[in-house]
Amino acid sequence: MGPRLRVGVLGCASIARRKMMPALASNPSVRLVAVASRTGEKAARFAAPYGCDAVTGYEELLRRTDVDAVYIPLPAALRATWIARALEAGKHVLGEKPLTTTAADARDLVALGGRRGLLLMESFMFLHHSVHRRVTELVTAGRIGEPRSFTAEFTIPPLPADDIRNRPGLGGGALLDLGVYTVRAAQYFCGPGLSVAGAVLMSDPPGAGAPPATGPYGGVDRAGAALLASDRTTAQLTFGMAHAYQCRYRICGSEGRLSLDRAFTPPPDLRPVVRIEDKDGTEERTLEADDHFANTVTAFAGTALGGGDLTGHGEQILRQADLVERIRRAAAPAPRAA
Repeated sequence: MGPRLRVGVLGCASIARRKMMPALASNPSVRLVAVASRTGEKAARFAAPYGCDAVTGYEELLRRTDVDAVYIPLPAALRATWIARALEAGKHVLGEKPLTTTAADARDLVALGGRRGLLLMESFMFLHHSVHRRVTELVTAGRIGEPRSFTAEFTIPPLPADDIRNRPGLGGGALLDLGVYTVRAAQYFCGPGLSVAGAVLMSDPPGAGAPPATGPYGGVDRAGAALLASDRTTAQLTFGMAHAYQCRYRICGSEGRLSLDRAFTPPPDLRPVVRIEDKDGTEERTLEADDHFANTVTAFAGTALGGGDLTGHGEQILRQADLVERIRRAAAPAPRAA
């Protein structure tokens, strides 16, 4: 067996328990060393299924010399601080999306990772699913002609009132939780030259059962939309957490259109169906199932262990953070009915 990346988990989020810790523990290039929480009881509960160490306190885990890298699924508003501390402690970092809530923090972290010669990777899992490469191949081969527009939608039903995504102080809101997927997908398919042509963010009106109104628009943004454009394409993005579930994108070309459902959250046993429509009719291609959580861990460990270009993700991180921030700045609160 070759070298293994010794990984610690900083925080006991649901995504860590359900998806990432199993992916880390099952990867032959990784050894799951420890998981840290603010309370020893919670850390022990998360660590028990894997026989790894339970650590009380994030700093305690970062001081360990038997940890090469950390996965950080803390709330969005806390990530920048602990990513910086992890990099300063000499650890490679795989951080949940979004890595930061501001473009300035993203610039600081990318610069710090570069100075320390460490890998900093933003965990957009869906990018590591093979279906998107196949879609790219179809578009590149001219299956729908010249790409003209991209549309993405990611919406979920209302969350419980005490969910952290309802808390502005922890980086909650639809843009940072769901909209970032659509923004990242738009860049993946439309390229790096996108600008913000317009945007809107909406929050709950008073008395709608939302948490206290402390955000810039009365609370966290619960829904939004953005129109992006380059010199060749447009991208229309919709996101929200007060809707029926939608998770899809569509690429329209000069000769047809291509669409994919379950685009951002496919389970590992799902065989994705790519739908192609043109003047000759409709074709559906069923592709192989894939596990984007396992693939993300493989990509992270391979880069960290391989000694290759550890800074290659920096440009993607900066472009994503800048575009999300420009959407935030361009957005005006949606008018409310009298």
